[in-house]
Amino acid sequence: LKSKAKSLGLWNLFLSKDYPEGAGLTNLEYSLMAEIMGRSIRIAPEATNCSAPDTGNMEVFAKYGTPAQKSKWLVPLLKGEIRSAFAMTEKAVASSDATNIETSIQRMNDHYVINGCKWWISGSGNPRCAVYLVMGKTSTRGNKHKQQSLVIVPANTPGVKVVRPLTVLGYDDAPEGHCEIVFKDVRVPLENIVLGEGRGFEVIQGRLGPGRIHHCMRSIGMAELGLDLMLKRVTDPSRRTFGKLLAEHGTILSDIAHSRMIIDQARFLVLNAADMIDKVGAKGALKEIGMAKAIVPDMLLKVLDRSIQSHGAGGLCSDFPLAQMYSIG
Repeated sequence: LKSKAKSLGLWNLFLSKDYPEGAGLTNLEYSLMAEIMGRSIRIAPEATNCSAPDTGNMEVFAKYGTPAQKSKWLVPLLKGEIRSAFAMTEKAVASSDATNIETSIQRMNDHYVINGCKWWISGSGNPRCAVYLVMGKTSTRGNKHKQQSLVIVPANTPGVKVVRPLTVLGYDDAPEGHCEIVFKDVRVPLENIVLGEGRGFEVIQGRLGPGRIHHCMRSIGMAELGLDLMLKRVTDPSRRTFGKLLAEHGTILSDIAHSRMIIDQARFLVLNAADMIDKVGAKGALKEIGMAKAIVPDMLLKVLDRSIQSHGAGGLCSDFPLAQMYSIG
């Protein structure tokens, strides 16, 4: 599938026209394609080299990387030869406020020494994961948004230990996985810093903005698939209750109608955010990105729950993709 996608030009579509390495699409144009890819859940993003967290990491290297960093990491990522992970969330603190992150990145002579524990690190379970982007503190003084930095850590660096894979409602999302990782006295050269000390927040805002929109549009694709499966189920002539098709019951019709409305509402919200990123950049579109990030997951879970209910017990088993999609949402 990857070879076919490359031959058709369906490769690295997520990198906007601002980057020569990409396919030349705007964020708005790619958002529409991300929705289509979301319907296949896992296959299409992987086949087109548009899987998270690689997409965001490649954007970091493309936007902020030095020529040496791009050569070593961006090029093989763009070719689909390796995978990567983004290590930010921590077990011991409330990581939704990233200023709480405690992982230490201390400068010692010609190296940085990293100590800390991360978890829910998506992609880190993949055997092809070759590099981590690790966020931590290079300083504990001054402006709290200038204390964090981002460093590049090759996955085979001594002191890096993948402790365990974590499951989401029982799903381990193999082969990528979401893992807990310990960094103990991990040493990387000074040139592995991204952009500079104290500029971690600047980098992650540039990374997470477009990435959130991409994920939101894939989620809308999943919601559309969930609605399609519900429609197929409730219009099945062999499934009748109390003398009626399932689709003839008022509660089912209400679920379908409300699902259609909230999917379309969410789509317009995300497309507006993508358009704003194209016009004013991710930093200027924080409000629109934030609204999309809040609305879309809520919408997806509502639609999937309705679809699961329409499938009865079957909705919770692997005969249908609904439970897996719910775990992703």
